Amino acid sequence: MMRVIVNGVSHELDVDRNVPLLHVLRDALGLKSVKLGCGLEQCGACKVLVDGAPEFSCRRTVGEFEGMSLVTLEGFANETLHPIQQALLDHNAAQCGYCLSGILIAARALFDANPRPSRREIQIALDDHLCRCGAQPRILNAFCELSANG
Repeated sequence: MMRVIVNGVSHELDVDRNVPLLHVLRDALGLKSVKLGCGLEQCGACKVLVDGAPEFSCRRTVGEFEGMSLVTLEGFANETLHPIQQALLDHNAAQCGYCLSGILIAARALFDANPRPSRREIQIALDDHLCRCGAQPRILNAFCELSANG
C-alpha cells in the first residue's frame, strides 16, 4: 500500500510501485485527462503537476511520487473554467485536444509562479509539448494575451 494525494484527495493505493504513474492515474483512479502520447517523455501529453511543478508521468513509477501532491487537469474543475482554460477557448486554440492537458498543466505551473510571463517565458514553458494539429500559434497567443491582461 502507498499513499498519493491527487487533486486534493488522499488515495491509499494497492498497486505495484513500479508501474508508471500515468497508468495508475488513468486505470486505478479514472483520471483520463492524463494521456499516453509517446511514452518517452518527449511529447508532454502525460504531464501532471507534482508539488506545483510539471512532471512527466509516462515513464516515472508511481512509487517515486509516494506522499506527494499531484494535480491533473481534473483538479482544475470548479464552477467556472480556470483562466488558462478560458484563454484557449477565447482563441479557438483547442483543436484536437490530445496535447492540451499537458499544455494546460505546464501553463498552470508557469502562471502560478509568474502571473505575467513574457512571450519567451511562455515559449520555454511549452517547449517540450508536441502539438501535431497546428494549434501552437493560437495557444501561444492565448497565453500571451492572458499574461498581458494579468
